[in-house]
Amino acid sequence: MTNPGKLEQIIAAQVRHYRTANNLSSAELAAITGMSKAMISKIETASTSCSLTSLQRLADGLKVPVTALFRGADTDRDATFTKSGEGSMTVRSGTQHGHEYRVLGTLKGRPDAIEPTLVTLTDASDVFPLFQHPGTEFIYMLSGKMVYGHGAYEYTMEAGDSLLLDGEGPHGPLELLQLPIRFLAVSAK
Repeated sequence: MTNPGKLEQIIAAQVRHYRTANNLSSAELAAITGMSKAMISKIETASTSCSLTSLQRLADGLKVPVTALFRGADTDRDATFTKSGEGSMTVRSGTQHGHEYRVLGTLKGRPDAIEPTLVTLTDASDVFPLFQHPGTEFIYMLSGKMVYGHGAYEYTMEAGDSLLLDGEGPHGPLELLQLPIRFLAVSAK
């Protein structure tokens, strides 16, 4: 093999890491796995591609799951980091009534991803939006006190309280008892 691929390099690094972590020499790993010392050397220098059988023998000999030998192979994954006080503001029904909705993170191209939103209610109003959406929602109270409705049920919520609900049922604040109110709402489809 002239140019080792990314996968071969990752397997090489992982085999070397686990071998040295187990205080094994190349010869000892070769003896445990039934492979030649030359083959262990080729694997650890990414000079060859491993067969599935070789990967299984190495994993067994190193006492790790086969997947451990691939750690780092699939590292390009989306993440969203949001600094305190930041996040994108969204306009929803209720925004005009002193309700602030700050989305704390989204993952592009992931329709099944959760949507965490920090909700701040600063003005008491007679108009409270009710929401309905597919999936579930989790609400965690950070400060303040309110009565929150879900379908025919009402929950008096204050700091530390949480509510998990089916998003298909109409839900939203019914009465603001102690302002300002801040809660984390996490929706999942």
